[in-house]
Amino acid sequence: MSNTARANILARLREPQRPECGFSERDYLSRYDWDTAERVRRFTERMVAVRAEVHHTTPETWLDVVSQVCAAKGLNNLLVSPETVLGKQLHAQAERFPTLKTYDHPIESWKQELFYGIDAAFTGTYGGIAETGTLIVMPSADEPRLMSLVPPVHIAVLEVAKLYTTFAEAVQAQGWVQAGMPTNALLISGPSKSADIEQTLAYGVHGPKELVVILV
Repeated sequence: MSNTARANILARLREPQRPECGFSERDYLSRYDWDTAERVRRFTERMVAVRAEVHHTTPETWLDVVSQVCAAKGLNNLLVSPETVLGKQLHAQAERFPTLKTYDHPIESWKQELFYGIDAAFTGTYGGIAETGTLIVMPSADEPRLMSLVPPVHIAVLEVAKLYTTFAEAVQAQGWVQAGMPTNALLISGPSKSADIEQTLAYGVHGPKELVVILV
């Protein structure tokens, strides 16, 4: 290859690649005109399609449903933060639930119990996306990432008021851009699953085998 040909090739490679995607013509915020009932229906339909459980409740009955879920699954314990608003309500009625465990010490001191002795974890959510059937979870010091990652069952509460049509709508409504993008936002669509080369699905490979959504 001549020096001229080589120089021409390198020059083309260095040119900015700007494919025309047509994104400017799409309106992600008002793409669907779904009311609350339709958002709930779509979210539930998509979650159930990927083997998640969705229980429709009210502010007065959600604790009853969580208790019933724990009993139905035969849970011996439940990891829950006593510092969150929802966690405080669970702890206030601790006698109705399996033994409540607290993530209040360094992981190194109880790694064995967390990975092999915790049946389920309970967390809140930051919102939901109806279009894709997705939970938005933001781990914090009170509810660390391992709570929604390690136990075989993840029970999460989602308020209908925080169920958005699209992800773009959630980002805008919650002011992510103005306040600064979150450092650790998780998008969870169903229980953990993976497939081998033969496309055989296995659940719980990289996270909980079961996801239970308490829709309030």
